[in-house]
Amino acid sequence: MEFEELQKIWDTQNIQPLFAINENALHKRIVSKKYQVIHIARFSEWLTMIVNTAAGGFILWNNLIKQNTLFMYILAAWMFGSALYVLINRIRRISAQKRFDRSVLGDLKYAITTASYQVRLSIIMRWNILPIGILILLSFWEAGKSVWIMLGAFLFFMIVFFSSGWEHNIYKAKKQELELLLKKLQQE
Repeated sequence: MEFEELQKIWDTQNIQPLFAINENALHKRIVSKKYQVIHIARFSEWLTMIVNTAAGGFILWNNLIKQNTLFMYILAAWMFGSALYVLINRIRRISAQKRFDRSVLGDLKYAITTASYQVRLSIIMRWNILPIGILILLSFWEAGKSVWIMLGAFLFFMIVFFSSGWEHNIYKAKKQELELLLKKLQQE
């Protein structure tokens, strides 16, 4: 074969150079990761808002009927405050998405920002278990509940606290994976 024929075959096959980055495939993967992170954040926000509002409403309603302890009123207010806090941060997160362009780097930076938000939300909600547990234990103490009930509740809150740490580490790993991808892209 002549050199010209080889060149025509090469051109018709549209062979990309070795070790080249397929930008379309990379962008699709980043967009997929971005939507996964957004989905997790949205689910966490809605779950936190619904659970805290429902629990706060139930505790408040129960307290109004049974005239329970002062600590239960404080707990209801804390639950409503937690739901409001998440709602305000959700609005901020959604309005912040307008800052990013629709490029490979822009989508990746948006995914990292959302992952950072999810990590922050998970650590705040993890430590939110502490005041909730303390308020419940204080209300049990004020109502004269059994020591065994208080011990069981304490153990339950400890298990929840450590389980939430496991969940938090999953979110941190996803964020670190995205940051590593950004670092690699910036090096290229």
